[in-house]
Amino acid sequence: MTRQSFFYLVNLFIPWTHRELIFSLIQREIHSRYRGSTIGLIWSIINPAFTLAVYTLVFTKVFTIRWPGGKESPIEFALLIFIGMTVFNLFSECVLRAPALIVTNTNYVKKIKFPLEALPWISLGVGIFHMLVSSAVWLAFYGLTMGAPPASCIIFPVILLPLLLCILGLSWILSALGVYFRDINHIISALLLPLMFLTPVFYPTSALPPELHQAMGMNPLAQVIENARMVIFWGGIPNFIEWGESVIFSTIFAISSLCLFQKSREGFSDVL
Repeated sequence: MTRQSFFYLVNLFIPWTHRELIFSLIQREIHSRYRGSTIGLIWSIINPAFTLAVYTLVFTKVFTIRWPGGKESPIEFALLIFIGMTVFNLFSECVLRAPALIVTNTNYVKKIKFPLEALPWISLGVGIFHMLVSSAVWLAFYGLTMGAPPASCIIFPVILLPLLLCILGLSWILSALGVYFRDINHIISALLLPLMFLTPVFYPTSALPPELHQAMGMNPLAQVIENARMVIFWGGIPNFIEWGESVIFSTIFAISSLCLFQKSREGFSDVL
């Protein structure tokens, strides 16, 4: 690969030259979701706050379930589940939208200068916004019920890096497939529910039989969720060797997906 090709690929992967356009479209997308409602963006706070309140009510009054290896506090169970759901919701929101990114933006396909490869970044930006709001609600609830959160919370964004790269890679692949195979969005919707239960959202990996631990290690969401709980709830530090391996794999996957997207985009205008 020549130096010019390398920098071209980097610019495609991280579209810094289009950052103002991307941020503008992220803001427009966020506002459009709540346009017409009475309280607007406040819904982005109410929804996760209500969800966390329901979790707390269910696990303190209805079910007396305790987290394996944790304290005897049902509030702890609700907080740990909410972490898993917050990470999984970021993944599911972006992946669910990915097959329709090109199909629902056909006007951008006709514009030669519009960077279609930036659409997954816009979708990811909206998902990150909702995740940040949910995280702020979680931190506020944790502070009210359990005291100051651990200092290791500051590395939470770093923990998410492998997942963000995987989301971008999947979004490029699924958005391209969505142009040629319109059933792909229904397939993704059907697969997300079993994936949620096959991911340690409602339980820790340690609760599974030992023979399933290796299989769970193949789920990229599992490592991110477990590391997220470790740093923002338990106050621990994850295995950065495993994290680094995940980053390398996710980067290779994302770049390969971007290359496939660029090759397939030539036929977008003909299909649409």
